[in-house]
Amino acid sequence: MSNSKFSVKYCVLLPIVLIVTILLWALPTASFGIADLTPVQQRMIAIFVFAALMWMFEIIPNWTTSLIVIVVMLLSVSNKGLVFFCRPEAGTLVDYKSIMASFADPVVMLFLGGFVLAIVASKYGMDAVMAKGLLGIFGKKPKMVLLGFLLVIAIFSMFMSNTATAAMMLAFLAPVLKALPEDETGKVGLALSIPVAANLGGIGTPIGTPPNAIAIGALENAGYAIGFGPWMARMVPFVIVMILLAWVLLQLFFPFKSDTIELKIEVKEQKKDWRTYVAWITFFVTILLWVTESVTGINSNIVALIPLAVYTCTGVFGKEDIKEINWSVLWLVAGGFALGTGLNKTGLAATLINAIPFSAMNVVVVMLIAGLICYFLSNFISNSATAALLVPILVVVGTAMADPSAANNAQFVALGGMNAMIPFIAMCASLAMLFPISTPPNAIASSTGLVKTSDMAKVGIIVGVVGFVLGYFLLTALFPFPQA
Repeated sequence: MSNSKFSVKYCVLLPIVLIVTILLWALPTASFGIADLTPVQQRMIAIFVFAALMWMFEIIPNWTTSLIVIVVMLLSVSNKGLVFFCRPEAGTLVDYKSIMASFADPVVMLFLGGFVLAIVASKYGMDAVMAKGLLGIFGKKPKMVLLGFLLVIAIFSMFMSNTATAAMMLAFLAPVLKALPEDETGKVGLALSIPVAANLGGIGTPIGTPPNAIAIGALENAGYAIGFGPWMARMVPFVIVMILLAWVLLQLFFPFKSDTIELKIEVKEQKKDWRTYVAWITFFVTILLWVTESVTGINSNIVALIPLAVYTCTGVFGKEDIKEINWSVLWLVAGGFALGTGLNKTGLAATLINAIPFSAMNVVVVMLIAGLICYFLSNFISNSATAALLVPILVVVGTAMADPSAANNAQFVALGGMNAMIPFIAMCASLAMLFPISTPPNAIASSTGLVKTSDMAKVGIIVGVVGFVLGYFLLTALFPFPQA
């Protein structure tokens, strides 16, 4: 970090965040103008605003903010917190176990299983073998190679970290980009295929990207459920349509001059012992169990622990591999769940529902504005942080509109209800890809030196707008999730 950025973050932004937080914490409860607001709920508002500002400005790492949020909640709004804060007369206190359980939320375990699969796939060279096999189908014609990259990256991103997928595919693509002529405009399209496909592909499965996990976890906590299979049944077709759109756009903006492109993917020789077969078989059995949840009856969160158990007891996944797990993402997601727990268990959600006329608002306007806010924020801050910030609040809004006595209930139900609004928000977070700072895959593409910010923004805005509109109609009209 440069000295100027360091100074601005720690000497300007951090004091502002702390002053705002302390003010919200210390003001008289009556000054909020919310009937029946308790001191505990007021503290929860201050904690929420602190998290929002810290995530937006990224003064410290996002996962660190999540940990601070959880610790402050345990000290100030839990039933085992500081005695002078956590008195019964201050309001409804949260069971400390439910706050700490955010670290082991079933959806966090789902993500953990996804990370383990990705680590094992890389360790045993499964990713390179699958990439070579899949990309080989598309031949040597430039436009088909481009389509191959888009589709293969999207598929990998459904089950691996978007960042890891982008880094891996850049390693495969780098020699190709170097070998192409200097004036080959198609190189830009190939480089841009990495972030576009990685960002879009993550939408396809519940483990594809953290916003999906945050959305599904929040829905489960609110009494709604979306399985792995139903999610893929809607999102994979959406991803395919968007990938085809991106394919057309990249050819239109960055046409190829070369007649052929040759890919050479080095596959390291792996010792084919029994552990290799365990790695492959468990990988595909896990995915099969995820997509057949409705047939087997095994919850997808439970399925995620199967590879962890099999791989650890067979030595496929060892103690050194544990270090490769992206714990920062898991802790960031846990912070979002903790905020949701605080909003609900302190009664703040119910208080806001009663104080703000959500039940009278136009449902279409609420969903579109929420989606636009999510899309806008995700272009500048982590899409995970954006989802962790917005989803708990939108669950409150959705709960108000889902009340049978609400004036807009019929409209909300007709548009798919909570099972449309919250997944739509997760989708909007992944559609944000205007700038190099928007997502790690964007930054990886920018590192090639081939992609201008204007080129990224040009493709990103079209993909974002089309995806936003298509996603809204997909989840509200074309193929909505069943409502609980």
